[in-house]
Amino acid sequence: MENPVQNTERLIREINLIHQNYSQDYFETGKVEKVNLSRTLHKVPLEHILAYRLNLHEAVNDYLAFADVRGIDFFYRVKTAESIRDKVGRYLQRANQYPANNIVNDIFGARVILPSEAVAQIMEKLDDWKTAYGLKNWYLRDEDGYLGVHVYFKNGSNFYYPWELQICDENDAETNIRSHRAYKRGFVAAALQAA
Repeated sequence: MENPVQNTERLIREINLIHQNYSQDYFETGKVEKVNLSRTLHKVPLEHILAYRLNLHEAVNDYLAFADVRGIDFFYRVKTAESIRDKVGRYLQRANQYPANNIVNDIFGARVILPSEAVAQIMEKLDDWKTAYGLKNWYLRDEDGYLGVHVYFKNGSNFYYPWELQICDENDAETNIRSHRAYKRGFVAAALQAA
């Protein structure tokens, strides 16, 4: 029987494989214009981001249906168009501009909640997994009441939108969800007030 660390490695492997297959199917057919996402967000049309998001929203379950994720408890979502518009708008207002693939890096996001011991063991293995699976990067985020490990999938291409996996300690899960609601979903309240 696999333990949470083995399951998380399998989840990382499978998300990485789905990201690679989906990205190739979407970008390598010649039907979609490829945009270099290592350029600043100003140079990436919002329509390009939203078209990718819509297609992913419609297709992701077809890819997940064949993934080896049996027995792994995880959650996933495709970011809403409203959330993307809000995030892009906030970053475009900043003086410092960063590569688009560092900002629009969570159109697909998954989350796994694990015991403390498993999270500590996973953090010890992530550098090796980064090499083994060609991950973009990973880091421990600790800010604004949120604490979790973020892992990013890119498959070595600046033309593929990165995906994100959040690995959370079960002791931080409730606080993280409250922090997420307060910070990330602020655009919902603003939209309702504007209506």
